[in-house]
Amino acid sequence: MVTRGASSEASPAAGVVCLSRAPATTMSSMRTTIDELTAEIRAFRDARDWRQFHNPKELAVAIAAEAGELLQHFVWQNPEQSDRRVVERRAEIASEIADVAILLFELADNSGIDVAAAIRAKLARNEERYPVDKARSSNAKYNEL
Repeated sequence: MVTRGASSEASPAAGVVCLSRAPATTMSSMRTTIDELTAEIRAFRDARDWRQFHNPKELAVAIAAEAGELLQHFVWQNPEQSDRRVVERRAEIASEIADVAILLFELADNSGIDVAAAIRAKLARNEERYPVDKARSSNAKYNEL
């Protein structure tokens, strides 16, 4: 099943489309590289000539919309209920995670941003902001440690 995200165009053909809804595979699929996934996303998009609709604003809006759909699974759930919800609705939650990831990878690709490099840079910055000796077992923001 293909879902349509937000778009400034009234035409259904102009909608941002997320490819997912397939059940998650095993953790071995995590060995797939970011470049391989991005190439699959790009091929899916290009086969349908949708690049013209996938500008940075539309993709950012679609990411926010799909993240909202993911969040909807956990609204008003305490931590134990949230953990149980993941087990009970695993396929639905995996699908929403995939929607967000697909759009995020495409936004990065279209913008010339290396996702792996961006993540590594952010982790390095967070290492500085949240030193283990100060941040362990604390949920305080870096400027409050």
